[in-house]
Amino acid sequence: MFLVDDILFFPAKSLVWVFRELHNAVQQEKTNESDALTTELSELYMMLETGKITEEEFDEREEQILDRLDEIQERDQ
Repeated sequence: MFLVDDILFFPAKSLVWVFRELHNAVQQEKTNESDALTTELSELYMMLETGKITEEEFDEREEQILDRLDEIQERDQ
């Protein structure tokens, strides 16, 4: 009887597994994007302190990065 149950429920279990894997992949991608933006922001601060970019360039790029981080946080909620 258990073998028949396994055979009958295999398609449903497979779909659940696929959707679970897709969800995990999306969550991992969000985490990676946040980490990359945080690293980029740190590098931007270093470039400003060392004089490689101007204050105006810094402000523009910082605003873009912070906006993207805000978008990610809003999507998570």
